[in-house]
Amino acid sequence: MFSAFVNAFKIPELRQRILFTLGLIFVCRLIALVPTPGVNFVVLQAFVDSIAEKQGVGGGIMSMVNMFSGGAISRCAVGALGIMPYISASIIIQLMTAVIPQLERLAREGDTGRVKITQYTRYLTLIICVVQGFALARLMESGFGGAADIVANGGWGFRLMTILTTTTGTMLMMWLGEQMTERGVGNGISVVITVNIVSALPGAVLQGIQRFSSVGGAASAGPFELIGMFLMLFLVTAGVVALTQALRKIPIHTTKRVVGKKVYGGQNTYMPLRINYSGVMPLIFASAILMFPAAIMLRIPATRGIGGLLGQGQPLYLLMYAVTILFFSYFWVATQFNPMQIADDLKRNGGYVPGIRPGRPTADFLDNTMTRLTLVGALFLTAIAVLPSLLSKHMGIPPAIARFMGGTSIIIIVGVTLDTMRQVESHLVMRHYDGFLKKGRIKGLKA
Repeated sequence: MFSAFVNAFKIPELRQRILFTLGLIFVCRLIALVPTPGVNFVVLQAFVDSIAEKQGVGGGIMSMVNMFSGGAISRCAVGALGIMPYISASIIIQLMTAVIPQLERLAREGDTGRVKITQYTRYLTLIICVVQGFALARLMESGFGGAADIVANGGWGFRLMTILTTTTGTMLMMWLGEQMTERGVGNGISVVITVNIVSALPGAVLQGIQRFSSVGGAASAGPFELIGMFLMLFLVTAGVVALTQALRKIPIHTTKRVVGKKVYGGQNTYMPLRINYSGVMPLIFASAILMFPAAIMLRIPATRGIGGLLGQGQPLYLLMYAVTILFFSYFWVATQFNPMQIADDLKRNGGYVPGIRPGRPTADFLDNTMTRLTLVGALFLTAIAVLPSLLSKHMGIPPAIARFMGGTSIIIIVGVTLDTMRQVESHLVMRHYDGFLKKGRIKGLKA
């Protein structure tokens, strides 16, 4: 594996792509560190940290946005909104594509349609940035309901400045992500999110050292807990890798066609159906949706008791969280996976699944297979998602450390790392270098 990293810098084109990616990552981190004018970021960061400490691993939607922005919202930095507006716009456009015929036709038009959809996504991102930038400015002015003195001089001047700077920061990071995808390695937007999440790792390591070190006082945890944490981290990471790579291979045969003197088809291949087809989207949807009922109920005196039960780490919250993840796992597959269209494409190209008749029977077979795979993937995804809350609440592990032992963070980090390794490995194998594995390729696991 280490020789693969060395070989990566021996290829001029790949070396240039890697250095270009690292340079853009550095720029993205600068955007997340420069504070917006007029904000006392020291007071703001202390207040956001106190909220995260009280609410635990989840910390509500603000903690999630702060994680995806690499801590930028805790400083109200230029990149405070992070790349979340672009992700929200992309999700909205994808969901609308399944229900709006005009967008569905554009999605089928190939590169021309994709360019149009990308343009619509950018426009929607701009609108979301303006709305969220204004909301962020008002939140800073109010000091989170008077809990902190964050802005010295409020008013429309500060609001317009915040909207302009945060919108510019998000659009710049979106453009940098697209450039990274085109001229670097990996998916640019995903790499930016991963780097922002990993930026909190030094703080987690420091808390771990303080927890297990006896310097300055007695250690709060013993060596057996340290061994258990490393073992848990290894098992969770291995499980997430297996979940990300696992797929079901559906055999596909194509009939032979003779056109003139040429013979087409007659090949045996397979259709890969991933167990975790929806990726990390169910976790993001579930966290965002469950945050609102608790926040509303806590403001109404008659429902504060129920709102407390929906707090982060509470049994009712974990139950609702698990059910919501299961629901959105199936919802995402239902909106993005079209078995009838796949069956029609196979029939049109002379392909068929052995033992299954073309057309509707093939579509039913694919739908039933995907339903069973989604159940397995959703259950495993739910277990990974609730693990940090259980570790933090019942085992006393600090939220900053527990966040990297499951949940959204580890799934995104593993998925993006594997995708980037695939791209680097393709360059290595194409030039007859050994890849990260002995056989020169990263295999998918059979389910």
